[in-house]
Amino acid sequence: MPFDRKIKIAPSILSADFANFGQEIRAIEDQGCDWVHVDVMDGHFVPNLTFGPAMCKAIRPHIRTVMDVHLMIAPVDPYIDAFAEAGADIITAHVEAGPHIHRTLQAIRATGKKAGLAINPGTPADAVAPVMDLIDLVCVMTVNPGFGGQKFIHSQIDKIRSLRAMIGDRPIHIEIDGGITPETAPLVAAAGADVLVAGSGVFSGGSVAKPEVYGQNIAAIRKAAEAA
Repeated sequence: MPFDRKIKIAPSILSADFANFGQEIRAIEDQGCDWVHVDVMDGHFVPNLTFGPAMCKAIRPHIRTVMDVHLMIAPVDPYIDAFAEAGADIITAHVEAGPHIHRTLQAIRATGKKAGLAINPGTPADAVAPVMDLIDLVCVMTVNPGFGGQKFIHSQIDKIRSLRAMIGDRPIHIEIDGGITPETAPLVAAAGADVLVAGSGVFSGGSVAKPEVYGQNIAAIRKAAEAA
């Protein structure tokens, strides 16, 4: 995974057809996505229950790009090895999910995977500063985590700008998760984001029978972001 700041579109399979993950993943990759974003929720840290390591392992052979695993779970540490073994390329944990985020990030890096840190809308950018040198990605939640299809929280744009200034020339991606559309993509890209997670923004209106709609949605988000 060579580092660059080009805009990357990472469709969230939370919005895909659960009965056809393999075909859905092949469709979005064929239609130009850069990463595949996997939202893992435990029904405890967030009010929803989605996937575990077994599902990640099952879909891994279908992913040719980057498997971006976002752990919305608490505790995190007992499950890091399982998600690493399941094939994640990036493992992202929430700063709010436990008292020892430094140790969590160390554990992720010890598996040889890229380490991400996610922050909720109510968490300030300063929470990232103490662990800046342990992360490869910071994920800014622009909705409250737990469900897809929520509206973008515009107050997070200033947070993105602050993080971009803090990061400087470090090779750290700024990922945005929540409410990404062709209307919001340029706002976050202009503030400094380079990885855009989109669930309904990519999958809406399409299917494995109509994959060209996925391509149109991905292209529209990318074009809007790159024009910012």
